[in-house]
Amino acid sequence: MTRDEILKLERYLKTLFRLPDLQVRQRPQKEDSAEVFIGEEFIGVLFRDEDEGELSYQFQMAILDYDLQG
Repeated sequence: MTRDEILKLERYLKTLFRLPDLQVRQRPQKEDSAEVFIGEEFIGVLFRDEDEGELSYQFQMAILDYDLQG
């Protein structure tokens, strides 16, 4: 992903989720995805998908069972 894409996605997600601490960061050695953080906590991955001239982004977040405890 380009730096411009990352900045646009970060701005969009900050507004959508109302989370000013949300950050989208480039992944080392990966050009088709970026990491999403809230503060310093990693929460998921954004994937860039280009198919037949259509561009979209997918956000993948795993929620572990032990995260739901308490």
